[in-house]
Amino acid sequence: MAAKRLNQKDKYRCLTRDLAWEPSYQTKEDIYPYERFEGIKITDWDKWEDPFRLTMDAYWKYQAEKEKKLYAIFDAFAQNNGHTNLSDARYVNALKLFLSGVTPLEYQAYQGFARVGRHFGGAGARVACQMQAIDELRHVQTQIHAMSHYNKHFNGLHDFAHMHDRVWFLSVPKSFFEDARTAGPFEFLTAISFSFEYVLTNLLFVPFMSGAAYNGDMATVTFGFSAQSDEARHMTLGLEVIKFLLEQHEDNVPIIQRWIDKWFWRGYRLLTLVGMMMDYMLPNKVMSWAEAWEVYYEQAGGALFKDLERYGIRPPKYVEQTTIGKEHISHQAWSIFYQYSQATNFHTWMPTDEELDWLSAKYPDTFDRIYRPRYEHWREMQARGERFYNPTLPMLCQVCQIPLSFTEPDADTTLSHRSVLHAGERFHFCSDGCCDIFQYEPDKYVQAWLPVHQILQGNCGGGDVEAVVRDYYNIAAGFDNFDYQGSPEHQRWQQWQGDRPADFNTAG
Repeated sequence: MAAKRLNQKDKYRCLTRDLAWEPSYQTKEDIYPYERFEGIKITDWDKWEDPFRLTMDAYWKYQAEKEKKLYAIFDAFAQNNGHTNLSDARYVNALKLFLSGVTPLEYQAYQGFARVGRHFGGAGARVACQMQAIDELRHVQTQIHAMSHYNKHFNGLHDFAHMHDRVWFLSVPKSFFEDARTAGPFEFLTAISFSFEYVLTNLLFVPFMSGAAYNGDMATVTFGFSAQSDEARHMTLGLEVIKFLLEQHEDNVPIIQRWIDKWFWRGYRLLTLVGMMMDYMLPNKVMSWAEAWEVYYEQAGGALFKDLERYGIRPPKYVEQTTIGKEHISHQAWSIFYQYSQATNFHTWMPTDEELDWLSAKYPDTFDRIYRPRYEHWREMQARGERFYNPTLPMLCQVCQIPLSFTEPDADTTLSHRSVLHAGERFHFCSDGCCDIFQYEPDKYVQAWLPVHQILQGNCGGGDVEAVVRDYYNIAAGFDNFDYQGSPEHQRWQQWQGDRPADFNTAG
């Protein structure tokens, strides 16, 4: 008699949960040593509900179909010189920021999920981490391939992995993921699967992919669409993780709450770079950072935390400061990068009159009062041939590692600064949120590798900033950085425009 064909549910069980076994000569405590040291209590791993009931054979089939379509579009983009269809060459600087700041985080996520999956006693959690690890590795590859075409025609896209490890401002995203990966397995899932993937990921991917579409970059748009189904699975996993942990034991609630407070603030600070990109680096703009924060966090996040109230979870600490900060942080970040453009891997510039008016309309309560006068002053300096570059090195926050350029929530013309004395040494912070994070785990954050400190100590090839940028960062002065106006890329773009037919229309 022929064997009965398994239905989808039974097949899924056989290929996931039934792969687990009870150990015989080792205890579970020895096999999964990190499952208990954070204080999280798991009473029944069988209560874990997989958000997408995927088996590996189905997973490879879906991904292979997406790969075929994706690479066909990449080839077509390259063969048709798609880079000449961009709205403006300034847009490529957003890609440089993405490739050196975000793509390596995908690889860190792959490493992180591959590691923590090993430390869960539940088969469902292990399978979910395995699939997400493979997703993240695929995202690294597709992002690199999507942007490799631009490396043939634009400066600053070389050595992105080398720069991620060394360039001063890239310590901001790098330290975020290293902080998560050096935490325990449950905190890692809370940090990445929930706080980043579920709560904040739309603020990263939607602006970048929409910005690419608005500016004629079909290669980036395509890899964004290709990753969309993966991201949906990741977001659902993030919510499942939190609900599973909260339902397992009431003692988990205060631990999870503290992690949500911490990683929400760390993610908010990291997204400062995205806000800057949205408001300043896209020639054809999608929406302002303030609008994006309202849509993707205040509305969506507000509904999420209302749903989590029944578990005893409240909104993240200092969330009210983000509502104030959304009016400021993108302008403050662009001001930092503009004056330190000699030490970045991308160009900066002053907004045009039209862009200044757009910013005034999007930020009616703050831009004209605080930031427009600053930009107009810098434009006047540049017109006199005195383009402003700051020759000093800034003080960095010990936790988020962003220069201390943010303002007080209740005084938007006063710089925010907190400090703490620990073990006879004083440490400095940009905000109450970062200061609180440090005070809970000071022995972790005193070890932070702060780029400015390392330069001044001579650990980056010497104390001369110009030599550090050239030799340690591997950035070519004038080609990869400094002002966009008059740069080789600007000149090359103008030449391409001159070679176009008179009736040629750019994207957007």
